Amino acid sequence: MHTGKIKKLVRDRGFGFISDTDGRDIFFHQSSVVDSKFDSLAEEQTVEFDVEKSPKGPRAINVSIAPQQQ
Repeated sequence: MHTGKIKKLVRDRGFGFISDTDGRDIFFHQSSVVDSKFDSLAEEQTVEFDVEKSPKGPRAINVSIAPQQQ
């Protein structure tokens, strides 16, 4: 499980980017959010996630708000 902060949300398109602790920006789709709703997320919020490979590069899955942020 990785930890990072939400860098950017594109609400009208249903996706965003997470800046992980290594400084990488990782794409995530609203369908990858678990235990909360995409609309409840905010930029700079700390999240936990897993990373999988996709044809366009790394993608965050199982995105959830970090326990200290709930």
